[in-house]
Amino acid sequence: MSTKRKDNKGRVLRTGESQRKDGLYEYRYTDANKKRRSIYSADLMELRKKEDEIKVMTHEGIDYAGGEITVLELVERYTTIKRGVRYNTQTGYRFVLSVLKKQIFGQRKIRDIKMSDAKLWIIDLFDQGYSYSTIASIRGVVKPAFQMAYTEDIVRRNPFDFRLDIIPNNTQKRVALTEKQQKDYLNYIAQDKHYSRYLDEIIILLGTGMRISELCGLTMSDLDFERRRIRVDHQLVRTRDGKRYIEKTKTESGCRYIPMSDEVYQSFYNILSNRKKQKKEIMIDGYAGFILLDKDGNPKVAMHIQKVVKRLWEKYNEENIIPLPRITPHVCRHTYCSNMAKSGMNPKTLQYLMGHSDISVTMNVYTHIGFDDAEEELKRMEEFRKAQAEVEQKKEKPMTQRMFKAI
Repeated sequence: MSTKRKDNKGRVLRTGESQRKDGLYEYRYTDANKKRRSIYSADLMELRKKEDEIKVMTHEGIDYAGGEITVLELVERYTTIKRGVRYNTQTGYRFVLSVLKKQIFGQRKIRDIKMSDAKLWIIDLFDQGYSYSTIASIRGVVKPAFQMAYTEDIVRRNPFDFRLDIIPNNTQKRVALTEKQQKDYLNYIAQDKHYSRYLDEIIILLGTGMRISELCGLTMSDLDFERRRIRVDHQLVRTRDGKRYIEKTKTESGCRYIPMSDEVYQSFYNILSNRKKQKKEIMIDGYAGFILLDKDGNPKVAMHIQKVVKRLWEKYNEENIIPLPRITPHVCRHTYCSNMAKSGMNPKTLQYLMGHSDISVTMNVYTHIGFDDAEEELKRMEEFRKAQAEVEQKKEKPMTQRMFKAI
């Protein structure tokens, strides 16, 4: 009767697994080229994660090493290996796979794809009606999938390693609201019988630059009224089937504290004062006491506020001669960022407040400051220079008077 091999902790080892005398775990397998290979790890669970990846790479006898798999199969392989990604990323993967399943390009062998083929497919997607941003998202998944194949010597080069300037960029650029537009917009909301109830939420968006899901995730314990600051270290997200769950901030840099202005302080106070007392606070993944609740007492999600902001913008433009540029929760965030940049805030400070992981994202706002902003900045510099000159003149005057007295 055979006994199953175990490690020094009594755990049963799988076929191909072994533990060496020094405690290191080993997994031996045969690759697509019929060569025996080994991988190692000091932790059995980590070793098994690597095993799973290898099994995916060689599943169903597909000759990956020979470049015989299709573009669709390559992307399926790549997305299967990418574990632990966020829900929205998983949704994006499923969308790209659904597009490839419909396209002839998705059925072609990866060894046959040249850069000109990839470019022609991108152009064809545009001609089919896909927007620039959608195509950029599709390429954002297909390109790293081919990069994986290139790194592993399956293809000679990455056919998607080119700039996306072969199609026109028809993406609507976000335009930050001017000071007057913000004032007109907020005054309009305050006077609207129905939408005035959402005024405080929009003031907070414009006054903090938070992502909409970060605002939805705020609980009462995240507000420090004494020190006038907001703690942001998570966000509330909802899946397509309606399930709410807590997720980390978009990046590690998203964890931050945001100061409350007087207007933001008052808006949070108003929301909490009007918040209906709950018999039992809803708890989601260990978080309770959510600040923003819908009419049923459930925590609001991004879609709730996005719809309100969209309808408000449409209604404003229907009733006013001078229309406002497109307004979304993200435009509110962009407006806050622009306002801080125009005020002369240090870019690194602004990067922290925005929760940007890359300073180039923050600096992009500074590069879009226009002539009017530059003119205003020069005026402020000129006023500062004059003020400094007056101070210096006052310092020199008494000395001059003493010199004349001495003569």
